[in-house]
Amino acid sequence: MNLIQKPTLTGQRFKTRKRDEKERFDPTQFQESIVQGLNQTGTDLEAVAKFLDASGAKLDYRRYAETLFDILVAGGMLAPGGTLSDDMTRTEYCLFTAQEDLETMQAYAQLLLFLKGFTESERNKLAMLTGILLANGSISASILSSLFNENLVKEGVSAAFAVKLFKSWINEKDINSVAGSLRKVGMDNRLMELFPANKRSCEHFSKYFTDAGLKELSDFARNQQSIGARKELQKELQEQMSRGDPLKEVREEMKKANLSEQAMISIIWTSVMSSVEWNKKEELVTEQAIKHLKQYSPLLKAFTSQGLSELSLLLKIQEYCYDNIHFMKAFQKIVVLLYKADVLSEEAILKWYTEAHLAKGKSVFLEQMKKFVEWLKNAEEGKDGEITCTSWVLCVLRSCVQS
Repeated sequence: MNLIQKPTLTGQRFKTRKRDEKERFDPTQFQESIVQGLNQTGTDLEAVAKFLDASGAKLDYRRYAETLFDILVAGGMLAPGGTLSDDMTRTEYCLFTAQEDLETMQAYAQLLLFLKGFTESERNKLAMLTGILLANGSISASILSSLFNENLVKEGVSAAFAVKLFKSWINEKDINSVAGSLRKVGMDNRLMELFPANKRSCEHFSKYFTDAGLKELSDFARNQQSIGARKELQKELQEQMSRGDPLKEVREEMKKANLSEQAMISIIWTSVMSSVEWNKKEELVTEQAIKHLKQYSPLLKAFTSQGLSELSLLLKIQEYCYDNIHFMKAFQKIVVLLYKADVLSEEAILKWYTEAHLAKGKSVFLEQMKKFVEWLKNAEEGKDGEITCTSWVLCVLRSCVQS
């Protein structure tokens, strides 16, 4: 009987389509890649951060998040029971081998905080825990600088993380505690950096965090931005005045910074008084101040078109004269100068005198202004309807003679 040979497949081997292939899960190879890179960087935190950031483009942090976490905390993958495998390369750059001090721990927290490998749920949990640790003072708010990583900001990770973090923090404490901690480490003016440059506006920040239930944080950031704009404008004005440069587009700067006239007159006053070195002798500083203020009275007049602005200026003058002891006796002469220059009105001065003055130096300044205020109330008007300066001088002379 002849056996018929069965046909066999020969020839070209069929290739598997790439889309049908599934990449093999290989945490061991992932560990070798990360550990080798870490050991080459040494112990410099900045170098380690750069290595991890660069490696994130090639290695799948999301898939190997648990492995990466083990490496950075314990030096390598943990076996069941929490032991480290001896047959694998380990790194000395890990939390368990680091120095036992707060600064080093904060550095590690900063590094671990922004591994893109974490899922959204994992990031949320980490954010909430970080908020609690910040609230009880276990870690410094300086850790938040990692939130400004360009890639994380661009992907929206930073802002989303911040929502959970600040909610947790404020829930444990309050916005005042948060504000104090942020100011302490210079983070109070950097919150806008949680968003890309094209979205870095007060309006976008306010809407984002208000919609997330954090209106307190929105209000704080808006206030900080306003303070920052005021300081910047004041510094610019002061430098221009010190150099004797002509002041241009001041009102445009006010609009750009979204400042009220009351806020602007305070800035101008501070800039004017900070742009000159004052004489240390009380008898000479008043004369110097009158000459200096006369030069800038047109600028002050331009920003006192409202009664509230005039009152704001009066309060700034009172505060300045009280805080600078050489100016204590100059208050009345400064006010009279600005009255004569149409910067301050009769109504504003009387309002200040009767009810709107500060407690600082109250008795001294009210006494200085007493005769002038009496004259304002009783003096006859001149032919053009304005109170004449001559009648004021005569009134003062008569008062001096009578006393």
